[in-house]
Amino acid sequence: MTTITGPAPAIVAAGVARSYELDGVSVPALRGVSLTVSAGDYVAIVGTSGSGKSTLMHLLGALDRPTSGQLLIGGRDVATLSPAEMARLRNETIGFVFQSFHLLARTTARDNVALPLVYRGTGRRERRERAAAMLARVGLGHRLDHRPNQMSGGEQQRVAIARALVTGPSVLLADEPTGNLDSATGASVLELLESLNADGVAVVLVTHDRDVAARARRQIVMKDGLIVP
Repeated sequence: MTTITGPAPAIVAAGVARSYELDGVSVPALRGVSLTVSAGDYVAIVGTSGSGKSTLMHLLGALDRPTSGQLLIGGRDVATLSPAEMARLRNETIGFVFQSFHLLARTTARDNVALPLVYRGTGRRERRERAAAMLARVGLGHRLDHRPNQMSGGEQQRVAIARALVTGPSVLLADEPTGNLDSATGASVLELLESLNADGVAVVLVTHDRDVAARARRQIVMKDGLIVP
């Protein structure tokens, strides 16, 4: 008997497909994708618009379920989970970073970062302490009480990264995280992601920018809903 040692993969997709109904016609977005994201991995998913990379990102983040195939996140088969269990899995396992930051405009950096802990039921004092500590980790310990409109784009993206990390996820999904940033600011955000990855957080980066993708340890190229060998 073979004994498997080490941590279990963070995400395993086996023959995953996803189709959508459009005017009564089934339109395939993914057509049988298999991949594994190991603990501490750093993966870039690359492809043009319509390649299926955003659909794959939604599945890997437990925002959607595959039409067919098997998807395991944190060792759990998403097909067996209720909507509430899916939401809990996202909160406990996945951190999300988006191109457009998605921060609450009238809310301070600290309270933006603390928001995922509200859904977890964490007490207010602990939420604020953990949010402040995470903002310090991304270099924004001096901006706790600033609102998004008082910060630069790079600072807002760092707030978004802190929010993604405050729950202690095993995987950070970053969808075009440098897309709204100038090249120098984008490079500093990538350096931050790489530092977090070095600390053990698996990073899955979706991008159309080959220079950004080249910084990852491995690249997955999507075309027409499939992974290109």
